[in-house]
Amino acid sequence: MPILLIVLAAIVLLPALYVIVQYNALVALKNHLKDAWANIDTELKRRYDLIPNLVATVKGYAAHEKEVLEKVIELRNRCTANPQGSRQTDEQELVAGLQRLMAVVEQYPQLKADQHFLKLQKELVNTEDRIQAARRFYNGNVRDYRNKCEMFPSSLVASAFNFTTVEYFNVEPAVREQVPSAQF
Repeated sequence: MPILLIVLAAIVLLPALYVIVQYNALVALKNHLKDAWANIDTELKRRYDLIPNLVATVKGYAAHEKEVLEKVIELRNRCTANPQGSRQTDEQELVAGLQRLMAVVEQYPQLKADQHFLKLQKELVNTEDRIQAARRFYNGNVRDYRNKCEMFPSSLVASAFNFTTVEYFNVEPAVREQVPSAQF
């Protein structure tokens, strides 16, 4: 009789223990994703704060490049207004706009020598590097979370508790490989 109770207890407790462990692992990964996105969001905010200063500095030297400058500011405003899920496309356009802005800067030697501009440009480059690092960290967490949600048998627990997959934060190859050009 005691052996039968032990076997029955093992049959009931081991699967329950497995479900609890898998559920807690999924919750932990989901929280890592939130934390990783918060890091990206912080760096994006830093970029958004730098852009108006950069544009204002360039505007003083390149007044006739109004269209490029206004587009960068419009994209910056769109990015700050969008929630996390719909921001990726606007971010890609903003990166392309910043590339065009830097192409404009290349046409103005006195601007490239301006200390205020150089400091802003250095901060922007530093911020872009930090965004890339945060993006890699976020995407690593997305990979781990997706693996947990999609691999058997943890996928059974994920589907039972409605853990949904999360998308990677990517930059489209066209934006990465596009060479900015400035026409005068």
